[in-house]
Amino acid sequence: QVHLVESGGGLVQPGGSLTLSCVASGSFASIYAMGWYRQAPGKQRDLVAAIRFRNQTKYADSVKGRFTISRDNATNTVTLKMNILEPEDTAVYYCKVGVFHSDTAKADYWGQGTQVTVSS
Repeated sequence: QVHLVESGGGLVQPGGSLTLSCVASGSFASIYAMGWYRQAPGKQRDLVAAIRFRNQTKYADSVKGRFTISRDNATNTVTLKMNILEPEDTAVYYCKVGVFHSDTAKADYWGQGTQVTVSS
């Protein structure tokens, strides 16, 4: 199994910054993708940013130029740096990690979620 621990959420004023981190631990052969999703009240969970093998990144249009995703392979950590935060960024942010358990078996795991609130 894989265990994800998220940290870094909180309350910030519009225009401010926050950094989210997610550390993966447990039993797996390798990680092929790491990412962040968010879910606002009454809305579906949507991709915010993801990073795959060879550091290929993907961002939601609404966060391009403001958010940066990165990963540390040595510590199995994915980090989301969020700048110029807007009230519309308020949501519960979830870490998602895709792992290989063997050459052919892979699975996705979710963190418990961390609240980000952007408000004055």
